[in-house]
Amino acid sequence: MSCSPARLFPRLLLPCALALTLGSQAIAGPVPIVQPGAPGSAARMLTPEQATEVANLGYSPYDVVFMQDMIPHHHQATQMSALVKGRTSQPDVVEIAARIDASQGDEIQFMQDWLRERGEEVTEPSDHHAMHMHHDMAGMATPEQMAALAEAGGVDFDRMFLELMIAHHEGAITMVEDLLSKKGSAYEPIIHQFVNDVVNDQTAEIERMNTLLVGLSEDPRATLKAGLTDAGEAILHLEKTSSLPNPPGFFDPDNPGGLPLEYPEARASEASEPVDTRTRGAEQANWEERAPMMSFWNSDLAFSGDLMVAGSYHGFNMYRLKNADTPELISSIVCPGGQGDVSIVGDLLIMSVEQTRGRVDCGLQGVNESVSEDRFRGIRIFDISDPVNPEQVGLVQTCRGSHTHSVVAGPDRKGNIIVYNSGIQSVRSEEELPGCIGEEAGDERTALFRIDVIEIPMDDPAKARIVDSPTVFADPESGRMAGLWAGGDHGEGTQETERTDQCHDITVFPEEKIAAGACQGNGIVLDISNPRKPKRIDDVTDVGFAYWHSATFNNDASKVLFTDEWGAGSRPRCRAFDKRTWGANAIYDLVDNKLEFRSYYKLPAPQVDQENCVAHNGSLIPVPGRDIFAQAWYQGGLSISDFTDSSKPMEIAYFDRGPVDEKLLVTGGYWSTYWYNGRIYGTEIARGLDVFKLEPSEFLTENEIAAAELGTQGPVFNPQQQLRYTWPAVPVVALAYVDQLKRGDALAGELVSQLEEMLSKADARLDAGELDRELSASLKSLAKDIGKIDVADAHTKRQAALSDTLDGIAKQLAEGPAVAGVN
Repeated sequence: MSCSPARLFPRLLLPCALALTLGSQAIAGPVPIVQPGAPGSAARMLTPEQATEVANLGYSPYDVVFMQDMIPHHHQATQMSALVKGRTSQPDVVEIAARIDASQGDEIQFMQDWLRERGEEVTEPSDHHAMHMHHDMAGMATPEQMAALAEAGGVDFDRMFLELMIAHHEGAITMVEDLLSKKGSAYEPIIHQFVNDVVNDQTAEIERMNTLLVGLSEDPRATLKAGLTDAGEAILHLEKTSSLPNPPGFFDPDNPGGLPLEYPEARASEASEPVDTRTRGAEQANWEERAPMMSFWNSDLAFSGDLMVAGSYHGFNMYRLKNADTPELISSIVCPGGQGDVSIVGDLLIMSVEQTRGRVDCGLQGVNESVSEDRFRGIRIFDISDPVNPEQVGLVQTCRGSHTHSVVAGPDRKGNIIVYNSGIQSVRSEEELPGCIGEEAGDERTALFRIDVIEIPMDDPAKARIVDSPTVFADPESGRMAGLWAGGDHGEGTQETERTDQCHDITVFPEEKIAAGACQGNGIVLDISNPRKPKRIDDVTDVGFAYWHSATFNNDASKVLFTDEWGAGSRPRCRAFDKRTWGANAIYDLVDNKLEFRSYYKLPAPQVDQENCVAHNGSLIPVPGRDIFAQAWYQGGLSISDFTDSSKPMEIAYFDRGPVDEKLLVTGGYWSTYWYNGRIYGTEIARGLDVFKLEPSEFLTENEIAAAELGTQGPVFNPQQQLRYTWPAVPVVALAYVDQLKRGDALAGELVSQLEEMLSKADARLDAGELDRELSASLKSLAKDIGKIDVADAHTKRQAALSDTLDGIAKQLAEGPAVAGVN
């Protein structure tokens, strides 16, 4: 018998000798090949050729629909590109349009040929009815947007073209992601390669277009030079009074900026065996993504008197603020283990620790064992009565570590303080910390879906302990622990967020007996009238929030500002094409303890791909009569916004620097920017510490700034703990209210002049320590008259505050500051 591989194994050419080894059965007569029919239908016999065709079918129905949909999708990109001629004078826009037109045209031809060769229906490029996905998901421009683009010209056209094309490209990437999520799709090598090319090419185009779009911005923050210490800077209505570098021991001298490590080329030449160059690219990419990570990152700040403590992943640094503009470093404490959020109560400093490398003894060597008595994750307590030599005096181990914490109450009559702990990491092994139960079905002892209530005795912090772990996310009717957001997205075109099983930040307002929690998939409000037993009284979700990160009340707790940390703080989320409602602040009015959404606020200046940027930590600036927020945006810098009208927040001042590196995204920028005693202090992740003071502008008068510097909430400022600001009854505070009412046309010009003149006289009298009962009577009369003026609702609180302040000044002029209770 002759050996014919083509006859024995059609389409599979095996060597003749190999075929003979298959044995006598392999070369016997033909065996029937049967394809069973549906129930009740007859089977049919197949030839070997037919059977092989079925077995080798390499594409799925999803692949077909994808190709059919992508053809008109690509076609719209060529339509947009065709509009460029005659509507722009930008060579870069012309070049990118030509490249898109050519590449998308070629890909349309490829997709049509692919469908035709497989006998599938071939979509015509202009057939928009073939789209099976919603316009928002696919990135398709609407007919109205296409018409507006055709009508535009010049810079307006360039901006609209780039915005629409970026959205279009992102839509194509979304379509690929949707395809790859379907089982059995993109199996055929040719389509697998095609969809990967689509993602890679369009991602690169998006980056190029974003660079062009940023360049069209008139904001000076858009095109700042990169650099660790010599980056370009842009500032508005602020003065930077000092910039302090990281102290010795708190940065890598060989890599102070925390840049990704370079691939060691010497490895290839020194290797004893040849290097596989096929894996060289992937290996290098993996190596270049490695970085010192968070070893020395600076984090949060706390203040007490003239002491400032700056936390970090490496420990904390302590400064004296004898000169508010130039903090003086007095000690550096090395104790790694997490982002190192800090709070101060009396002579105690509380520090959050969450990383598995954290050690009880603050050691640098970490912990390598999966279970170890040396590991520490939880709340550290230090005695800082001698700030030059702090002593660790207490530890509270927790099941999920401590990402952040909030000082809620105390010291009470027994000298105890209450702290809420928010742990966000995985649950520890019960072998390491008994009682820590993870995600075991039906076991309600789990450490998930809880916060920790910790009691710290001020006179014996070594006895600090967890006194409760309430399930603040439970469903009030069923009692089910997982009672809030279950994870996922909110529908087409919305953000995907993790389930709510912990809070990232809980900001407490003890005087109002209320707290606001930013808790993964929800913003919540807690009743803390009993600090040991917090109760949830409201909760909200947001379709654009990726991660509810932090919360801030205004001064009378009538509003809550929540932040969304989209991209986890390490991604560029302030690019020109990023959604304005993602990675932003969401501002709510608090009405009868219920959250009512009003607006979003996002950094208005576009940032580049090399800048991690998203909403982060900030604090109120205590301008009486207004709600003003100083906020860190990582490498987006410092942005100061006014949200007095909660439906129309606006930026009034800023500071920004260029990216740390020109080509790489290196994490940097401000972690926190907080107002304290007349200055704004910002911890810069990669560099150190910056200090700013406000300058007068059309948005903020000298009187308002001076009044803010007089605002006090006591001698301590802790993150996530808000205390009410108060202002003394002095002329400059009254003048701040006058400026605001004048700005809003709520006072007649003649009355404004009269007030300014009388308050100037009052200031001189009080400075000289003189009484003036005649002036006192005039001010009291004015206070009464102002209270009767009919003003818009937006000014009623200022009107009342001005009247009260005038009464307070009048009392001092009549009785003296000591008698009036003013120091």
